Formats: sequence, C-alpha cells, structure tokens
Amino acid sequence: MATVNGMRGVSRVPAYVVMQPTTLCNLDCVYCYLPLRAQDRRMPVEVARAVAADANVWAARDRFSVVWHGGEPLAAGREHLGALMAPFGPAVEQHVQTNATLVDDAWCEFFAARGVRVSVSVDGPEDLNGQRVSRAGRPAYARIAQGIAALRRHGQPFAALCVVGDPRPGVAARLYEYFLALGCDTLGVNIEEREGVNERPNSHDPEAVRAFWAELVAAWRADPRIHVRELEWSLRYVGAVLDGTSGDLLPRELDPIPTVGHDGAVVLLSPELAGFRDPVHGDFSSGNVLHVPLSELLAEPRRTSWVPEFLTGVEACRDTCPYFGFCGGGHAANRYFEHGRFDGTETEHCRNSKIHLLEGVLDHVRRP
Repeated sequence: MATVNGMRGVSRVPAYVVMQPTTLCNLDCVYCYLPLRAQDRRMPVEVARAVAADANVWAARDRFSVVWHGGEPLAAGREHLGALMAPFGPAVEQHVQTNATLVDDAWCEFFAARGVRVSVSVDGPEDLNGQRVSRAGRPAYARIAQGIAALRRHGQPFAALCVVGDPRPGVAARLYEYFLALGCDTLGVNIEEREGVNERPNSHDPEAVRAFWAELVAAWRADPRIHVRELEWSLRYVGAVLDGTSGDLLPRELDPIPTVGHDGAVVLLSPELAGFRDPVHGDFSSGNVLHVPLSELLAEPRRTSWVPEFLTGVEACRDTCPYFGFCGGGHAANRYFEHGRFDGTETEHCRNSKIHLLEGVLDHVRRP
C-alpha cells in the first residue's frame, strides 16, 4: 500500500464555498437530509457581501467557485438571488444546484446573463424518480423535465446529479442511456446516504453494488460523450497506481468546504451538518461571517470542537484502510450520522460509493 502524502490537516483557502440563499425547497424528496426545507429563511445580502470580501481575493489568485445550494436556490426568487450574487466579482464562478421545477425562460436568461453554471437534480427516467415529490406527495418528474427542456431550448449547458436508492445490475445501463439523451455534459452519481433527517438504512448487497458500478463504467466506455464524475476519478486513480504516483494524487490538505448558512453561520467540511445540533458540539459552526471574516474562521479550523475528532478519524483511515489513497478519509457527515461521532472509520457510504465503486471499475477492467 503506497504511503499517501496528502489530506493532512485543513487548508486555509477553499476551492469553493457553498451558500444557502434560502432554506426553503418546493419539493419534499423522500431521501432529503435537510431539516428546514419547509421554512423560507432567506439569506440577507449582508452575508453575501461578507463572503465576497474574501472570495474575490481568492478568485484573483486561483480558480474559485460559489455554489448556491438550498433548499432550492431558485425558491429565493430571481431578484433576491441576483442581489446575493452581485457582490461576487467576474473571476468568481457561480454555480446553482437546482431541482429544475422552477426553471423557465426568465431563469434561463438570468443564468446566461450572469454566466451561471447549472446542475440539475434528477434521478433518471420517470419510474426511477418516484422519491422526488411535491409537498403534496405528487410526482415531480413532469415539472423537472419541463425545466430541463427550457435549459435545452436556451442552449444552457447543465450538469446532472442523480441519487440511486437501489444500486443493482440493470439500473446503471438505463441511467446512462437516459442521461446521454437528456443532454447534460457531466453526471454525478450518488448512492443514497443516511444523513441528516434521512434515517433510512443505506446498506446494500456488496455484489449488487459492485455490479452496478461495473455496468455503469461499461456503458460509459461504450459511448463516453459525457463526463461521469465518479468513473473518471476512479480511472485516474487506477492510472496513478500503475505508474507509482498514487501516493501524491490527493490534495496536500483537506478542502475546508465552508458552507455558509442563510444566517451567515459557517460549517466546515460537510454541508450536510448545517442546521443540526449536537449535545457536545452545538450547531457544528465555526462562527458567523457577519461577525468574523471567513478567512479568519478558516485560519484555525481546529478551534471548532468536532474538527480535531474528525481529523483523528482521517488518520485512523490512513493507518488502516487500503482504499485511503482513493477516498482520502471520507466525509465528516457520513461518519457522524452513521456512527454518532467523527473519529470512526468505515461507513456504509464508504462501502457503497468508494470501495465498491473502485472494485466495480476494476471488475470491468479485468473482463476479457
């Protein structure tokens, strides 16, 4: 097992920041982890200005992004979301993660005018979207498809994010065929995670999950017209193992991934922790950008009570897991919501989306 040199400590400069323009979501997806999605708590423009003060400096030095992620960001309305985006300079890339149900011609013009990069949450063909429902429990697929049609009509490039609740053979090929036809340029595939208010079990048969990933890579390699996030990273890692450079593949430090909540509170390392409380760690926040600049909050991440515990868990993974060079120690939220603490090691998420992913890719590669 190669010595992995990266992922030690937390960087003071992020590659991107996640911003919550509103807690509200107009859908009520069965697997959603968000605790406040029925409430419309909107981010004041002062919060965006505070974040932009540092983001514009970082963007002048290197590539930097702001990801607007709710709730449903479009539920904040065009006028308010536009006001929140305004403080960020032209060097900052603006991204929106949306369920697409509110996308229309006016929103497409909004995206084009600001150079916003759009990612749509959709779980494949209509029969695989049964868990994406309205607040009245009605299927949301027709509205999602209508929004995607508007994006395509305006020539707006978009990525897609797919949640898979039942990873097994037969599903992956259908999904890939669907997303090829959908017109997205990039696809991310998330096997459903147990986190936040979603307490549904996420344990699956290992052979079925491996076969799901192997089938997906076979479909992709047969017609690789779109980028598939998980597969491209897997093959990059395999190539690094073969040429002896896998120990240097991961970043030197963990990206802090600051998530700025609607009220300016900052949660590091896992957006999924925002909005939750713990008897020991409180609300998991490192402070508030309305009181302390974001750059200062990132200067000493270990001061946040749970971060040292998480870093201990990362080192435990480094010492014990042969897959560490591939995943870098996993995500804090998965450890917390599966184990109840941050210094545990392997999770069901690790198995589904890291270990069985890599094994499935290798199963495909080994086939004659």
